[in-house]
Amino acid sequence: MKILVVNAGSSSLKYQLIDMKKESCIAKGLCERIGADDSKLIHKVKGKEDYVVEQAMASHKEAVQLVLDTLVDKKVGVIKKLDEIDAVGHRVVHGGEKYTESVIIDNEVILDCEKLSGLAPLHNPANIIGIKACKDVLPDKPQVAVFDTAFHSTMPSYAYLYAIPYNIYTNLQVRKYGFHGMSHKYVSELANKAVHKKSSKIITCHLGNGASVSAIKDGVCIDTSMGFTPLEGVAMGTRSGDIDPSVVMYVAKRVGRPFEDVMSVLNKKSGILGVSGVSNDFRDVAKAAEEGNERAQLALDIFAYRVKKYIGSYIAALGGVDAIVFTAGVGENDAKMRAKILEGMEGLGIKVNEKKNEADSDKDVKSIGAGKVKVFVIPTNEELVIARETAELIK
Repeated sequence: MKILVVNAGSSSLKYQLIDMKKESCIAKGLCERIGADDSKLIHKVKGKEDYVVEQAMASHKEAVQLVLDTLVDKKVGVIKKLDEIDAVGHRVVHGGEKYTESVIIDNEVILDCEKLSGLAPLHNPANIIGIKACKDVLPDKPQVAVFDTAFHSTMPSYAYLYAIPYNIYTNLQVRKYGFHGMSHKYVSELANKAVHKKSSKIITCHLGNGASVSAIKDGVCIDTSMGFTPLEGVAMGTRSGDIDPSVVMYVAKRVGRPFEDVMSVLNKKSGILGVSGVSNDFRDVAKAAEEGNERAQLALDIFAYRVKKYIGSYIAALGGVDAIVFTAGVGENDAKMRAKILEGMEGLGIKVNEKKNEADSDKDVKSIGAGKVKVFVIPTNEELVIARETAELIK
């Protein structure tokens, strides 16, 4: 069985073709600048040079068609005919309260996702565009929606509700939803196997330009740091993370700007970028800190401290912890940041083995702990989660 995994953005389309027999990626790629004259497809196959097509793609439908043409191309393709694709799995960011698990897409699902666009205005509309484009080009293939919020739907009400008038929740669905669900699901399942316990308490740290921390008990999410939107939680590349909501009104009044402008600053110009004044790329900020930039060092300190606080609070929520997992760009690749986050937690049985932490590894689960609590580095694979969910549904 072969599954085409699609992640559509407003002007981009990422894809992977996954062979479910071996759960291996056959090919992957990216269509970028869709709608512009300088659109480009970058197609990657392991062991071969990247195949690049520079041609205008007026719409996502044209982008999908180009992807399919490339997959069956005699020179660079990886399949002989499109019939080899059994289904298409789509990443959909927001499923609201209705969609707590993946579903086969029909017209009702599309309408529901459109209604939920108000909760994810930057993501759901783009996801829907990708779904419609694939349905147009592959009308006979089952399409499956895999929701980023679904994994967190198991949170108890006292964890996902805000302490605001209850009718705001019932009328407007204002509550914590959580994001990065597919990543937290994938790495927590591998960590569960590595812990070798019937009952497990695991904290997963998805740390990248976007970052979130989740508390997972016996494979079920009981809390997560992101909230109604991805703005809540730890400081991130450009997002502020947790902040007193009064700041928005105060700043808007003082600088004479509308609330929308202040919210844009909190989402796009804050976090590591806002504090350091250097970049939202942790590598650039770390380099600046090494060169003596105090604001860059402060930004890294803030990030590490916020993640540490969430880990500590989730140890309390779980009643202990068996394993802490680091994943995503920063979590997988920044040994110094991992050590900094867990520094001073020896009293909780959490300690990093310096040599293991800094050593390269190609293992699915890299163990870097030196204390009672296991510490793992696990490369995330959200596309494989989508493919698995899709394969399971179409069976």
